[in-house]
This record gives sequence, C-alpha cells and structure tokens, in this order.
Amino acid sequence: MPYYRSVGRVPHKRHVQFRKPDGGLYREELMGTEGFSSDSALLYHTHAPTDVVDVGTWDIPGQETTPNHPLKPRLVRTRKLDEGGDAVNGRRLLAANQDVRVSYVAADRPSPLYRNAMGDEMYFVQSGTARVETVFGVLDVGPRDFVIMPTSTTHRWVPTGDKPVRLLITESTGGIHPPKRYLSARGQFLEHSPYCERDLRAPAEPYVVEGDNVDVYVRHRAGGTRYTYAHHPFDVVGWDGHLYPYAFNMDDYEPIIGRIHQPPPTFQTFEGPGFVICSFVPHKVEYHPDAVIVPYNHANVDSDELMYYVEAAGGSRGGHGIDEGAITWHPAGFIHGPHTNELERSVEAYNAGKVDIKRLTAVMIDTFRPLELGEGALAVENPDYLATWRNA
Repeated sequence: MPYYRSVGRVPHKRHVQFRKPDGGLYREELMGTEGFSSDSALLYHTHAPTDVVDVGTWDIPGQETTPNHPLKPRLVRTRKLDEGGDAVNGRRLLAANQDVRVSYVAADRPSPLYRNAMGDEMYFVQSGTARVETVFGVLDVGPRDFVIMPTSTTHRWVPTGDKPVRLLITESTGGIHPPKRYLSARGQFLEHSPYCERDLRAPAEPYVVEGDNVDVYVRHRAGGTRYTYAHHPFDVVGWDGHLYPYAFNMDDYEPIIGRIHQPPPTFQTFEGPGFVICSFVPHKVEYHPDAVIVPYNHANVDSDELMYYVEAAGGSRGGHGIDEGAITWHPAGFIHGPHTNELERSVEAYNAGKVDIKRLTAVMIDTFRPLELGEGALAVENPDYLATWRNA
C-alpha cells in the first residue's frame, strides 16, 4: 500500500516491550513482503499467533484446467453458477495460468477463516453486501467494491443481506497494487491518477473475537492445509504499517477521455505479476467530429482478455447474450473488436448526436500468459459465441 496507517493500540517504538493490563506481554507479529525488504505491518496479539494444536489436509476440489484448444473466443455466463456456498469453498474456477486464478461464487453463507499463502487476492463484489472480518479489523462492502486482501491475511466473508454476494475472485501469485505510473517514488498517488488515497477504505479499529480450538484454512502451493489454533486469530489489539486489506469502489474511478477512442491501459486500476485489472465505467463519448466510439479491431498479441460485465452490455452486444455477469474471453491470437453491425450503428448514433455517455460497466483482467479453462467456465460456456463474429 502507498501510505501508512495505525489502528488501535501500539507501543511508541517497534520491537519493544508492550504490556497487557495484567502485566503480561503482547505477542508481536511482523507481516512482511519480499523477504522483509518491502511493505509490512506489525500486529500485536493477545495470544501467541504460533500456537497450533492440530494440522490436517484441506482438499480443494475443481482445480484442474483444460487448454483453450482449439483456440477460440469464449462467452461464460457466471449467473448459471449461482448455486450458493461460501466465499472460500464455494468458488468455481473459471480460468488459470502460472500467475493467476480467476473464480466466481454467489456466496449465501459465512465462510470459514481463510488465508492465501501464495499471493494477494482481489475480490470484486458484483452484487450483494458482506462483512469482511480480518485480523486487521472489519470492512463492510457492497456492489462494485474491489477488496484487496494481502497475502496470508486471515479473514472470512459473512454475507449481510437477504441475497447472495456475487464475487469475482482473482488469486495472484504475488502482490496486487495500484499501477506504478500512478505513484510517486515515495508511494503517493499522483495528480494524473484516476483515484487516490481518499477513495480507499481500510479497517478503522481492531476486531477482537474470543475462541478456542479455531480452524483456519490455508491455500498454498502444494494444495490446502487446515490449522487448528489454540486461540482465535482475531486477538489483535493494534497494528500499524503499509500492508493491510482495503476496499475501493469502482464508482470512484475517474475515467480519462480523449477526442478519439482511448486504449484499455487508460482504465487500468491494479496490476499484479503477469496480469493487470481495469475498470470500465460510464464516461463521456469521444468528441472528435469523426470519432468512432467503439473499439477498433485489435489483437492482444501477448495477452488473454477476460471482460466481466457488471451490467448487461447495451447495443448489439446485448443481443449476443452478453448479459449481467457474463464474461467474454478473447485469447491472444484472436483478433476481435466490434460485433456484428456494432460499428455502423455506433457511428450512425454518434453522427446523429444520440450518444452522450458510454454506459459500459465492466472489470477486465488481462494476463500476459495464456489462460486455461477451469471447470466452472466449461460448465456454463455459450457454445454459439464464435458465430457472433460472422460478418462483423
């Protein structure tokens, strides 16, 4: 994270005695990245965070993938995966490569305590509300929130509404951060950034829970492990540092527009090792007198593109089945752009002055290595999507 926070009670110096009201010592935990040479946080526990009383295997189903061969575009309708479950065990794998795994779940019940020891996770809330309980405190989240969960942060998801919370989940093998070009050398958001520190929400106070013999499910490179801790991990009375979970709502993303169509990097929101995440939000149309307001045909020669539609696509794309929750998957090697009749219709509407705002609301994940299909995508793929490119 680009700036420092301090929450709850912490001592005046790092790594010094910090005593409880009864005179005993709090247990200090340093969560550090890149071998303790990058961002970190110091947490102060009532009990030792190392007190494990049992270890077992956690079997994670549905992790196999299938190559995208023969190479073709895909249309995945995630709403057909709305079968319930929790945000940890209920997620269905859509796509994966060596750098990233993308999953979906419509969670209708609390998850177990969980942490990912492989990398950061990004949760995008398409609909519903939830309380995200973490070792750092609580985040209340709702529609269009991004939640960035740092590596090895113990947390759980608790749906809070009468409807499921629909989550698009990106599991990284490293950190997920704002793009470097948005930040100063010291980590402050710069003036040209489409969002800034004021738009980010982090836990504001400690969240302490009593409990004994508490299970935590851990995802790691060899699979899954269940740890049973003597005391509840949520016993932190204070923490400080630059590493913590936070939320950012895509409605606070300020789009950058131009006289002609702007390329996807203009909408970049986060980046991770081997991938980027973009936010497409409603914005003014281009204003060149001869503007073409839909994307030109393009070939992502070294990227697979997943476009998750937060709202149903309008115009001709809506007629091709790209409804709310749909994902279009355009792999490297496939040239794509306007769908059938979309180019002519958009130009006619622009010339007639009928279009003022582009209404697209979507999250895009571009990866720099090929993605393979997960079992979730294969279960709800529309096999007719390739035909929508005929005579475009």
